[in-house]
Amino acid sequence: MEINFLALFVAALSTLVVGSVWYGPLFGKVWMKENGFSEEELKQGSMVKIFGLTFVFSLFLALMMHFLCIHQFGPLGMIGGPDFIETAKPSYAAFMTDYGDAYRTYQHGALHGFMSGLFLALPLVGINGLFERKSWKYIFVHSGYWTVVMTIMGAIVCGWV
Repeated sequence: MEINFLALFVAALSTLVVGSVWYGPLFGKVWMKENGFSEEELKQGSMVKIFGLTFVFSLFLALMMHFLCIHQFGPLGMIGGPDFIETAKPSYAAFMTDYGDAYRTYQHGALHGFMSGLFLALPLVGINGLFERKSWKYIFVHSGYWTVVMTIMGAIVCGWV
């Protein structure tokens, strides 16, 4: 089972593409108001650092989505990883012959990505938002973004075989 690094790269880029729309024309004004940002404040800071680290963190997330969306990594982990394929019991080869490409679709990845957004991103953003005394608008703008992004990332990493 190979990791498709091009799919990971594109999935990581999707966070920037979606973010430019989500935090721009769709919810940019709400996001700025809920954070107390002005246009001038947003122009401060190193954009290279912000976007560069965003991409690096997005690569981490894309790699994790790979393991959440592609079920064939489970049996691979059960035998000890790719180094042990040659010495695995015949049942591993039989399983991979029967199910090696099962559920490797864009739709299946999108489902797992959506579930990750709903059951991982929403609680994480929600808990932080509650302790930071942020509004529900703030929580829903951010968790909505992550749910959309994780849905797209899941579709890309699972379906792009």
